[in-house]
Amino acid sequence: MFKQKVVTGMATLASVMVLSACSTNTNEESTSSSSMAESSSEMEQSSMVSSSAMTSSDAATDSSMSHGEMEHDESGTLPTGIKKAVDPKYDIGDEVTIKADHMEGMDGAEATIVGAFDTTAYVVSYTPTDGSPRVENHKWVVNEEVEQPDNGDIKEGSEVTLMSNHMPGMEGATATIEKAEPTTVYMVDYMPTDGTDEVKNHKWVVEDEVDPK
Repeated sequence: MFKQKVVTGMATLASVMVLSACSTNTNEESTSSSSMAESSSEMEQSSMVSSSAMTSSDAATDSSMSHGEMEHDESGTLPTGIKKAVDPKYDIGDEVTIKADHMEGMDGAEATIVGAFDTTAYVVSYTPTDGSPRVENHKWVVNEEVEQPDNGDIKEGSEVTLMSNHMPGMEGATATIEKAEPTTVYMVDYMPTDGTDEVKNHKWVVEDEVDPK
């Protein structure tokens, strides 16, 4: 009888130990599974943050795009009403060196004068109509390329509507006049210093932006 109780007790103890071991294994598996889930979640969050940072960086790059990176209209079409210069410093056919950086590869480029006109030239800031980033301090737009206000008074700080198409998204855009300068403007052909193709009929450069060759 005593032996039977001992055997029974040992069997019970063994069962408890087995159950305890199973419970421990279950807890370890649960803990391991939880850790893996947390690790996966952290990796996903890290990936999302990285992706967000790249998107922000791309947006910053896009927004910093200057008008010098845009495609320039080379049609040579003149705005209605613009008058040829009476006594320009440079005549059509004169060769000059450009010292302005309106476009990439422009500064230091050799150029030929193809037109000279007396007008008022404006530096303008505007948001293109095609959704491109805002353009700051674009040089130049002439008086004949802006919609004239009823009072005919355009000065620094005035808001005007652009009628020129030097760049995509320019025509019809609302612009702020940053600077107004009565001057002679020139249309030029030039060979960029960065090795790109020759630019035809660039509008515009003013007298102090070119030197005689």
